This record gives sequence, C-alpha cells and structure tokens, in this order.
Amino acid sequence: MLQAGVGTGCPPSCAFSESHQISGCAFLLPKAQQLRGNRLQTRSITGRYVQSGRSRRTHIARAETTSAPTAPWKKADARLVLADGSVWRGRAFGATDTEIGEVVFNTSITGYEEIMTDPSYRGQFVVFTHPHIGNVGINTEDAESKQVHLNGVIIRDLSSVVSNYRSKFTLDEYLKKQNVRGIANVDTRAITRRLRDSGNLNGVITSDTSKSDEELIEMAKSWNIVGQDLISGISIKEPYEWKDPTVEEWEFSAAVKNRNGTEPLHIVAYDFGCKNNILRRLASFGCKVTVVPADYPAQKVMELQPDGIFLSNGPGDPSAVPYAVQSVQELLGQKPMFGICMGHQLLGQAFGGKTFKLKFGHHGGNHPVRHNATGRIEISAQNHNYAVDPDTLPEGVEVTHINLNDGTCAGMVWPAKRAMAIQYHPEASPGPHDSDICFEQFMDMIRKEKQGDGSYTSAETAAEHVNA
Repeated sequence: MLQAGVGTGCPPSCAFSESHQISGCAFLLPKAQQLRGNRLQTRSITGRYVQSGRSRRTHIARAETTSAPTAPWKKADARLVLADGSVWRGRAFGATDTEIGEVVFNTSITGYEEIMTDPSYRGQFVVFTHPHIGNVGINTEDAESKQVHLNGVIIRDLSSVVSNYRSKFTLDEYLKKQNVRGIANVDTRAITRRLRDSGNLNGVITSDTSKSDEELIEMAKSWNIVGQDLISGISIKEPYEWKDPTVEEWEFSAAVKNRNGTEPLHIVAYDFGCKNNILRRLASFGCKVTVVPADYPAQKVMELQPDGIFLSNGPGDPSAVPYAVQSVQELLGQKPMFGICMGHQLLGQAFGGKTFKLKFGHHGGNHPVRHNATGRIEISAQNHNYAVDPDTLPEGVEVTHINLNDGTCAGMVWPAKRAMAIQYHPEASPGPHDSDICFEQFMDMIRKEKQGDGSYTSAETAAEHVNA
C-alpha cells in the first residue's frame, strides 16, 4: 500500500484509508475497495500543493479499479400501486406474485405475528407504521389462527437479523410458506399520511414486470371490498369445544388467579373470524367454550343449553352477513350476550341500529377509550373499519364507551336484554390488558342470570370499573 508523502507527492497529512479531501491531493482510495481487495491500477497526473509557503509541482498517483463496484443491497423488484395513481417501488419478500387488497395502516409497535394471523384483516394489506418488522422472527405459539389472513404486508425495513429464543422462521420464510406477499423499503410514513388524509385505498402488490403501472392502477380502481361476505370463507364448518386457557406463564389477571374453583359456565361462541386469545380468555375464566359456525341457527344454539352467548370479531362489512344479524336478533334476550368488534357491530344492527364505514378505520394497540360512567381511560387494541351509529340505537341502549380519537361508539349495553358489547379487543395479545375486565363483567352478568336476578344495569358496570 502507498504511504503518505512517499512516491505520490501528497502532503504528509494525507491519510489513504479514506477518500481524500485535501486540496491538491488526487489519490482516491475508498475503504470499501480496500476491504474487497479489488485490484488497483495507478496512473500519474500532475498537480500542485503548498508547503512552507512554496508551491511545488509534483506527480500524484491516482488509484482506479478495473471493475465497477456493486451495491450490497437488493434493488427494487416490487411495486405497490394505489387506486389514487401513486406507485411505490420496493423490495419483494414472501410470495412474489400479484395480489389486490384494501390498504390500511396499523400503529402497533409489537405483535406483528398476531396482527398477520388475525382473521379480521382478511382482504386487506397492512402498512406497519413501526419501521423495523421481523426482528423477533415467527414462533408457533403466538398466532391468533392457523394461517395468515391478510392479503399483503407493507413495511419500511425487513430486519436482516432475527433474535428471539422462540423463533422458528424468519418473516420472509413464513410468508413464503403462507403464500402471502410482502413489500419492504417503501416510505410507510408517507403512505400512512396519504391514507389518513384520503381514507383507505385499494392497492395492488406485484413483482410482475409485465404489467404496466396503468394496468395495476385500473385493477385497484375496479375492485371493491364493501359488501363482500368475508366471514363465510373463514368460519369453521362444524362446532367444536375449545379447552386451552391462557398459559400460566402469561396469565396477568388477578380475577383469573383467584377463581377458587367457581362453577364453570357454558359459553357458546359464534366464530365470525375468532381470535384464539379470545377463546383462551374465556377458558381462563373457567368457561366451557363451544365454538359454532357463523351461520349456526339460533335454535341449535339454544339446544346446546348455554349460560351465555359470545359474538366474536371478524372481517369486513357487517351488512354483508344478514344471516348473522338474524341469528343474533333471535337470540337477543334469551341468554346474556357479549360481542367484540364484529360482534359489537352485529349487536348494533340486531338492536335496530345502523353501522357505517370509517374513513381509515381503527388499527393499532394504542387507542384511548373512555368509560362514560366513571371517566376511566383504557388504552386499547383495535382493528375495525366499521362503527355503530349511536344516533340510530333504540331507547334503552346505553353507549358505555367512547373512542377518544374520533368520538365514535366504542361500547354499549342494553340492560333489559342482558347484552353488552365493545368495539375493541379486551383480550389483546401482546396487549394492552386494560380492558380484560370486560370478561369479568360478562361472567357476572351470567351468574346474576343463573341466580334469578335479571336486573343487570350499567351502574354495576361503573362500580366494577371503579374497583378495577
């Protein structure tokens, strides 16, 4: 290697480990080339430098490589095309074909595996606002269902290193196995702001270079998720019993730990796209849980002799599943009932109210909710695009919770019908757990029913929140 001031004419202060910045020094040797050991050639040029007030003419050697350096990263090979005409180029991972979906953003910092396996995301692409995704890999315990249900994953940075003792796959490997498309190295902040300002947009993810941007834009514009029955394709086909509670290592509820052998309650749970952790929470509170299909007739539900009826979360538009609304109407008032997310919306319609589509939905683990009776604030996990219009609810129905971000209805109760519902996820995994008390309230409602006391009121709910 050449040395400073020896045979080059460079001043003694010149350092060859960096690209030269000294005026009059023309020897360029990037460190990356040194590390790769590229063969160098030198050629002599004439230059000047100033030393002790004198100008000297000298010959300076310049290094040149014989081969052009290549970038150490993969070049853009995928596109996300939105219905508004914008095109976002990035790097493909997971499956590498073409898929269409409704693009939504999720603000959660943790829990990407639970998000991807939540059946409520069926038909959607999820933009993760957290920049680093994939850093803890994928394990086999945290999934909320048996498969990935969303149509595509959009992220800023796909972690090149996986670091977690439970990890079995990288995110890339997992999505390949699940045949789900992903695109990385796109500006997720800019996409999120676009969705927030304009509302959710349809989009196409593709690695197919044969399709033009214009063709993909037209595909996105011509597709519509509104009115699609997304539940019938993911609900179970036959009833079964769920037995697994929350693993003891992860149990956080004092109410669960202090049950002291209370009489088990039989819950019939409608599967509209139910998350595993909801069933775990019901089992943790000592319930025998029978899961039934989304189209299970009300008469057959009552033949199972339940103590209470649960309506699960699920994807899409509640107005697209009138058969589910009809079953809820027939069961309303016969047994205590509790609905979460889609179950909340179905109860709203069964009450006689209406639902509407939100501009960009609620998706994330940091949504503040206020319990009206006490003013208690819960930080909640949410995932839905529709809400109940409280102005259309009949007399007797009380709005119990409000989403503090936009003022929409986040919870309601009809005491006379012994029915309660919340629009968010009290079972949230990995969290937060502020709303787990809702399961306790449902258990108390059922026990009062069994004791012959049907006088459940929202005032009792308020007292429970105060003591929580």
